Amino acid sequence: MAGGGSGGGSGSGAGKGRGKGPGGGAARTSGRRLKEKVRNPRLRSVSSRRWIERQINDPWVAEAKSRGYRSRAAFKLLQLDEKAGLLRRGARVVDLGAAPGGWTQVAVEKVGAEGRVVGIDLLPIDPVPGADLLALDFLDPAAPDLLRERLGGGADVVLSDMAAATTGHAATDHLRIIALAEAALDFAESVLAPGGHFVAKVFQGGSEKGLLDRMKRDFEKVRHVKPAASRAESAELYVVASGFRGKAEAGEEA
Repeated sequence: MAGGGSGGGSGSGAGKGRGKGPGGGAARTSGRRLKEKVRNPRLRSVSSRRWIERQINDPWVAEAKSRGYRSRAAFKLLQLDEKAGLLRRGARVVDLGAAPGGWTQVAVEKVGAEGRVVGIDLLPIDPVPGADLLALDFLDPAAPDLLRERLGGGADVVLSDMAAATTGHAATDHLRIIALAEAALDFAESVLAPGGHFVAKVFQGGSEKGLLDRMKRDFEKVRHVKPAASRAESAELYVVASGFRGKAEAGEEA
């Protein structure tokens, strides 16, 4: 599945405020911190050097390592949850494009032993204690029934941190990410229980009108959120839909 990675981590549970930033507050960006540079001559690609330097100097990366999270993206889900109240104890959660497993791990921490978490990806994922991981294309017609079986019922939350492969052409990339979000929404509405939540990555500029109109019809509340852990220069944004009306009710309003 193209670009499916989300974030996550094992380690101790993430309590309230843990998603705010390294040390429990805003990310440290003091000018006193000297940036490290990559001087390895074997790294001939400028883009490769810049990516590694950014990772070295990113406080979210350092904090993710200190907490045992697999990726800095774990903080994005923690912050989305803090804003929207997505993950409650005992909830049933699906993580689409789950590799490397970070969002899955955060979900496990939040829902506890009473909940159920299923992560789906075509890429292999190292085991996440407390989660059911499936090597599966979520577009497979059999996927919704399999998910409901694994969850023991409808999902309370469907998460998608998937991103389509970029071309560098803004208009094309926007269409690709919206198409992926629409596919994720199709899947979500086939497995969500009434009152459920849906989260998908989009690009700045917002979601297509058709996608937003559909979400506003099928959910009680729809908003765009940019977590603090998203890089400032990144165009990524998340659309968060809460209060799924259910197929019958949504169909009556259509």
